[in-house]
Amino acid sequence: MPHRNLGRNSAQRRALLRNMTTSVLKYGQIETTEAKAKEVRRIVEKMITLGKAGNLHAYRQALAYLTEEDVAKKLFDEIAPKYEDRQGGYTRVVKAGYRRGDGTPMAIVELV
Repeated sequence: MPHRNLGRNSAQRRALLRNMTTSVLKYGQIETTEAKAKEVRRIVEKMITLGKAGNLHAYRQALAYLTEEDVAKKLFDEIAPKYEDRQGGYTRVVKAGYRRGDGTPMAIVELV
């Protein structure tokens, strides 16, 4: 599946997605544009799958991507066990209208 450029170069895009993924796992939901929401959903799903693996290698892979160590710990200790019996579909993207300033479609990314 091709990725979206989101109007940024690759380093900026990677940093944006890392921060947004960390925020979704930390707070449970975030509000952002639809395009960013659809991209970050893919990564959050992969992080939860790593959490379900539960081994040291998966933990280190999550630490390498997430920007906060306590969020990685929360992922493995609290979030992943909730989805143990679920085969994917850990997140939901809900459309949230249009941004007032420029009319960009907004969405909320939340854990199911």
